[in-house]
Amino acid sequence: MRYMINRPAPVVVILLSALVLAGCSAVFGESPREQADKAISNANESISKHNVLFDDARSTYANVKQKIESGDDPSKEKDNIAEAKNTLEKARRYLQDARESLGTVADLDVDPTIKEYASLLSEAMDAQLAAEAKEIEFYGILEEDPALQNNREEALDLLSEVGEGYKKAEKTYDEAQNLANAHPKLIEAAPQ
Repeated sequence: MRYMINRPAPVVVILLSALVLAGCSAVFGESPREQADKAISNANESISKHNVLFDDARSTYANVKQKIESGDDPSKEKDNIAEAKNTLEKARRYLQDARESLGTVADLDVDPTIKEYASLLSEAMDAQLAAEAKEIEFYGILEEDPALQNNREEALDLLSEVGEGYKKAEKTYDEAQNLANAHPKLIEAAPQ
């Protein structure tokens, strides 16, 4: 049985399926390909958890923003802003775990295309993690000054950096997708 690595489905969401390992692996140990599959499976699990928390944080922030824009007292939203910040911090830990799992693929004796694919995904995660760190800084400013009366420029600068970071991550995720598309027999399409 030839093992396949699944390529990402949406831009930022990476869904790589876990593969069934060969029966002899318990006797002889895991092959490098099986180790790569396991690393990717572990990364998948962490990415899935990250995405849920990331969406929760963004949803909380969107609700806060809507309330403030509709005229609610910004100071009443401090707890919700802190919740969004804390949720995003938790999400980042899962993405860091995924990044670490993919990092192990570089040392394995597998097809260079698999290594390049894992490297591109890791690079994209690095860019996303940097953007998320800036977004957390923004939430910190917003938590202290919900109406942004004293820190508007700093907050806007951070949001600009956040946007650029997410664009860089998306571009690199796209490169990984293009590599996967160029090697469909090695990197199988993710189930829809």
